[in-house]
Amino acid sequence: MSSTSLPSSGKPLKLRINRDSEGYLSLVTESGEIYRCPICGNDRFVYNYERGEVVCIVCGAVVQEQLLDLGPEWRAFTSEEKGQRARTGAPLTRLISEALTTVIDWRDKDVSGRELDIKRKLEVIRLRKWQTRARVQTSYERNFIQAAQELERLKSSMGVPRPCVEQALEIYRQALEKELVRGRSVEAMAAAALYMACRMMRMPRPLDELVRYTKASRREVARCYRLLLRELNVKVPISDPVLYISRIAEQLKLSGEVVKAAIDILQRAKKAGITAGKDPAGLAAAAVYIASLMHGDNRTQKDFAVAAGVTEVTVRNRYKELAKALNIKVPVK
Repeated sequence: MSSTSLPSSGKPLKLRINRDSEGYLSLVTESGEIYRCPICGNDRFVYNYERGEVVCIVCGAVVQEQLLDLGPEWRAFTSEEKGQRARTGAPLTRLISEALTTVIDWRDKDVSGRELDIKRKLEVIRLRKWQTRARVQTSYERNFIQAAQELERLKSSMGVPRPCVEQALEIYRQALEKELVRGRSVEAMAAAALYMACRMMRMPRPLDELVRYTKASRREVARCYRLLLRELNVKVPISDPVLYISRIAEQLKLSGEVVKAAIDILQRAKKAGITAGKDPAGLAAAAVYIASLMHGDNRTQKDFAVAAGVTEVTVRNRYKELAKALNIKVPVK
C-alpha cells in the first residue's frame, strides 16, 4: 500500500506503508529510509479506520489522511474463512457493456419456484423485451452484441478457448471504433478477428477450418483479415509449425515419442533455414509423417493431410524437402 504525504516542508512525499507482527505501521520513503513523525520523531503508527488516517502512537499527530481502504470489511483468520466470506462475483467480460446487470430469468417462476400465472407471464415477457432494448440502444452496441454472439457460436463449434474469444472481441471493438466494419458483414469481420486472435495467442487455426463454420466465404474472411492487419497496426507473430504438431497428433492418436521426434525435425529444419515461406500446417504434417514412419506407424499421407487441413500434394512435397535437406533416411513401407 502506498500513498502521498505532505511533510512539514510542504513538498508531497510518497510513502509505502508496512505492517509489523504487532499490528503497528511503519512508513518507508521512496529512497528506502524510515519515515519518522515530524513532531516527536517516533517511527511507529496506527491506522484509524473510521477517519482513514495514519496517526503517531506517541503524540497523536496525523501523518497520513484521506486514505482509501481497499480491503474487505470482514476479517478472516484461515483460508477457508476467506473463501466463504469472499463475495466478489464473476469476472468482468467484454460480451456485454454492463457486466453486472441483473437479467430477468426466462424460466417464468417466482422466488418459491412456482409457475407464474398467464397474466404475470405476459408482464415478465414485456419487461424482458424492454430490458433488452434498454441495454442495447446504439448501433455500435447492437453490432458488438451480434459479433459477440457469432464468436460464441464459433467457439462452441470449433472448441476455441475463452482467451482467444476475449482477444477477438477486443480486436473487433477496435475495428468498430475505426469504422472498419461499415459495409462489411459481421460474420466475416468476426471470423477474421478470431483468426487473428488465435495467432496472437499462439493457438493458430487454419483459415479453411474457420471458414467451414461461418457463412462468409474464404475470400471475404481473408480480405477482412488483411484489412484488420493493415488498419489496426497489430503485430501478429509468424505461425510456428511446432504449434500444429500437438493438434495433428491428437487427431491421429499418436504417441509422445512421435511428437518429440516431429518437434526435433522441425527445429533442425529451422536451423537449416528451409521453413521460411512454407505453410506451417504443411510442414507440421510432413514432420509428423516422417516421425511416424521412423517409429513404425505406417499411415497414409492422406491421414496426415486431413488432420492438418492441407492437401496430400503439400504433405508429399514438404516430406521430400525435409528428408532431403536434413538427410533423414525414412524406412520404406
